[in-house]
Amino acid sequence: MRWYLLLLLLVLTGCGVSEPMEDASILPVQAVPESEPAPMPEPEAADFVRVQEYLPDILVDLKYAGAENFTGQAVYDFTDAYLRYGTVQKLSSALDILMGQGYTLLIWDAFRPTQAQFRLWEICPDPVYVANPETGSSSHSRGNTVDLTLAALDGEPVEMPTDFDDFSPLADRDYSDVPASAAANAQLLEDVLTACGFQPYTGEWWHFSDLDNYPVEESWSPPK
Repeated sequence: MRWYLLLLLLVLTGCGVSEPMEDASILPVQAVPESEPAPMPEPEAADFVRVQEYLPDILVDLKYAGAENFTGQAVYDFTDAYLRYGTVQKLSSALDILMGQGYTLLIWDAFRPTQAQFRLWEICPDPVYVANPETGSSSHSRGNTVDLTLAALDGEPVEMPTDFDDFSPLADRDYSDVPASAAANAQLLEDVLTACGFQPYTGEWWHFSDLDNYPVEESWSPPK
């Protein structure tokens, strides 16, 4: 019996008792880094885009979305300004110049669906101020035309020759019949927009069309 106990003692002390092995199948969970979303592809020049998505510093107050216009009624049912992407790129250049001088831009009208143009013509059939959709749709329906004004960087309005949709001779680009400060502001707006690729309309100091033309859009409308 003593030899058996001695043998058992030798086995335990000589060979040792092995430590329990870790289960190799249980591994610490590694955090998987979140992949960054793929960048959105740049729009084509002719694509319609929401202006403030690309120019967050620009201001928008679409007059035809409510009753604050010469018709006294809403002409369309959306409140965001949409233009062709190529036109927005030119507006971006103009905005950079004006912000460097302490101004921003306030959009009163941008893309206008053709049905809205018919409504305006019914109310004001005067081709000096409203394009006749029967003979040729307004350039607003092409998405490359914008009605806008200057504003201070804090959003305060800047003195201009008239309010929007003023159908008097004071609204044209002969600034000799308006106060000097209003004339200077209108001339600044005209000079910058013209330098950035826009054609001013002689009868309305607020109206500018991109020199790059696009077809009239007859089916698409901005989301509500």
